[in-house]
Amino acid sequence: MSDSPLMVSVSLAGRHLAFVGLGVMGYPMAGHLQHAGASMTVFNRNPARAAAWVSEYGGQSAATPRAAAQTADVVFICVGNDDDVRSVVYGDDGVLAGMSADTLLVDHTTASAELAHELASAGAKQGVGFLDAPVSGGQAGAQNGKLTIMVGGNQQDYARGHPVMSIYAKEIRRMGEVGAGQLTKMVNQICIAGVLQGLAEGITFAEKAGLDVAEVVGVISQGAAQSWQMNNRASTMAGNEFDFGFAVDWMRKDLGMALDKARDLGISLPLTALVDQFYGDVQRLGGGRNDTSSLIRRLR
Repeated sequence: MSDSPLMVSVSLAGRHLAFVGLGVMGYPMAGHLQHAGASMTVFNRNPARAAAWVSEYGGQSAATPRAAAQTADVVFICVGNDDDVRSVVYGDDGVLAGMSADTLLVDHTTASAELAHELASAGAKQGVGFLDAPVSGGQAGAQNGKLTIMVGGNQQDYARGHPVMSIYAKEIRRMGEVGAGQLTKMVNQICIAGVLQGLAEGITFAEKAGLDVAEVVGVISQGAAQSWQMNNRASTMAGNEFDFGFAVDWMRKDLGMALDKARDLGISLPLTALVDQFYGDVQRLGGGRNDTSSLIRRLR
């Protein structure tokens, strides 16, 4: 059962927070927290990236995830996949080794629902709360503080995490207990994949038919075909520009998790499976680091 977003007045002055993972998403998200008055400690596997963040925003960097977490009451993670999360959470240098009871671990990584349950259980053994909180909105959303966050976890932990996450989000919603955030993100990726494939085919059709793509998009975007992807990616797709954040490699990881979960649920996702194969074609064209709108490459 979904809970409506909490209405809060946010002040992070005096708060000690940690952020682990300073990629295209985590780097600006951690920056928003520092700007909001928090005392931030960051960790990144590439120390030069962490040093650049400190130079830009202030705060401090730590040599290990454990060191970053030791003084924090909330620890955020935003890395690549399940194995990356495990590498910064567990072990002598992992964040759990540095966290105290009554602190909160928030995982913004798009990962599996199974990992969410695993982390919640590991945290509970030492009194650490947990939220799985994957995000949507891309690099621009992170930079502008306008992300959408889908959260799984108990109401108490959600109430603790919501005010801090609201610094970089336009919409935060509790979708249910642990794992529900990751399952909702799978729905998000399933829907995006289908929309982008339709947009790629539509633009290609317009081009081959000799139409002015900008004019076509200008008119159909005012009707039922309108979508965020059309508004933000149609012109760049037409211009063969594919450097807008979320990469094909990561999308295939996400769709793979969604397809695995669908098999567990005993359902078929034929369009998702087909678009996943199309993204494989883009990878074979050398486009693994292109953004997800690059589906159109295989049609040209």
